[in-house]
Amino acid sequence: MKRPSMKLGQLRRGARARIVAVNAASEEMTRRFLEIGILEGSPVRVVHQAPLGGDPIAVEVRGALIALRRHEASGIDVELVDHDSSREEILP
Repeated sequence: MKRPSMKLGQLRRGARARIVAVNAASEEMTRRFLEIGILEGSPVRVVHQAPLGGDPIAVEVRGALIALRRHEASGIDVELVDHDSSREEILP
């Protein structure tokens, strides 16, 4: 059964997902995503979020920690793989 897709910026801290589509606002942003490893099929995990739903969010993709603005993350479609809030990490 196919899981519903959502935007990367909608995920909560600790959520794990797989990137299903990259729909960047510009060709330049698409190129940037490719350069930093944001590719279709890649697993992604939300590591940190700014308070009150603000910017930035920090995600782990292919072993790299990447900070994204929410409007950038809104161009990345993901499907939820696993979310266990009891395993959330607390960053210093």
